[in-house]
Amino acid sequence: MSRIGNKPVQIPAGVEVAVNGNNVVVKGPKGQLELDVFEKLAINVEDNVLTVSRPDDERETRARHGLTRALIHNMVVGVSEGFEKKLELAGVGYRVQQKGKNLEFSLGFSHPVIVEAPEGITFEVPDNTHVNVKGINKQQVGQIAAEIRGHRPPEPYKGKGIHYVGEHIRRKLGKAAK
Repeated sequence: MSRIGNKPVQIPAGVEVAVNGNNVVVKGPKGQLELDVFEKLAINVEDNVLTVSRPDDERETRARHGLTRALIHNMVVGVSEGFEKKLELAGVGYRVQQKGKNLEFSLGFSHPVIVEAPEGITFEVPDNTHVNVKGINKQQVGQIAAEIRGHRPPEPYKGKGIHYVGEHIRRKLGKAAK
């Protein structure tokens, strides 16, 4: 029994969902996303409610049932509201500035680190220690935020590095803790 797969997806006003065989297209005010669905799953759209159903209880069909529903729900939320990840820089001299669409980080290296914005992703820099990554594709927003964090992940002794806003960094005591 799939708890996630059986939940219906509410389609808000201004969002259109088109199902063409194994292809689902979601259009909204922020853009358009497409998804190729596993061929055994059936997708029905009635009265602004989308449901995903499966014909049998085979292992692979059960596994993809909830996944497909979650991906379609994320597409609907993405084209209507969008997704955002917030990052924070902690450390002396760690800064970020926006140069056009790209970001330029000063992270204690001998050179600046430049991150280019892929298509569909926008960056906001409210101040020189915060970055907001925005887009309609949840997977892409998370991936870009993780790549930015990967340039200087937070270290456990002083907490310096790039971390998500609200992320708890496990701190270690130094060698003076003996």
